[in-house]
Amino acid sequence: MTEPDPVRLDSLEPDDLDGHTIDELADYLDAGMRPVDPTIDDSPACQNALAAIIRLRQSSLGSLEAAAADEAPADESWISGVLANISIEARAGRDVPLRPEAPTERPVMTEGAIRSLVRSAGDGVPDALIARCRLEGDVVELGAPVKVVVEIAVRTGAAIPVVASAVRETVAEVLATQTDLLIESVDVVVRDLLPPSAGDDDDTAAQVQVQLDAHEEEDRA
Repeated sequence: MTEPDPVRLDSLEPDDLDGHTIDELADYLDAGMRPVDPTIDDSPACQNALAAIIRLRQSSLGSLEAAAADEAPADESWISGVLANISIEARAGRDVPLRPEAPTERPVMTEGAIRSLVRSAGDGVPDALIARCRLEGDVVELGAPVKVVVEIAVRTGAAIPVVASAVRETVAEVLATQTDLLIESVDVVVRDLLPPSAGDDDDTAAQVQVQLDAHEEEDRA
């Protein structure tokens, strides 16, 4: 397995996240999303990135911190690379057509929304974490074949072929049911291993999710 390409977070363009940086979004999350910032709350790109940051923390940060004494430089680089990819992939990108129900309709999904679907589906597979995903092919042409490439990390101790197969099947299913892309293949590349989960990961994940749920509930009230 190869090391991810080094990426500097401060080199990302703020336009990727409607004027915000990935560090600002992480700080916003750490502050319990208070005070409310409509420029973040009303931005689909920012919401996609926040959801991905939460899943990243749930999946890896606790165990990575537990291993920091031995592998801090590599772990920090790996996390930075994932965060950078989250920021880049959250951009709206191209409009991907959906099948219209009437001749006058032109329904579309953004490329960023589709990448968010892929990342969310893959992160939902036990012992897997999406590092990067990309769509290869003419996504703006309805019916054109598209290849999906998903790079993942797998939890140490898990059966890598089983996890990779589960990610492939899960991603293919969500794209088949929620998009009109003609998926030629879903290729899964294992880029790295995550340390075994730490005992306090579940508590940390629960606290972060409670913050997000409470924030959304107050907004609906």
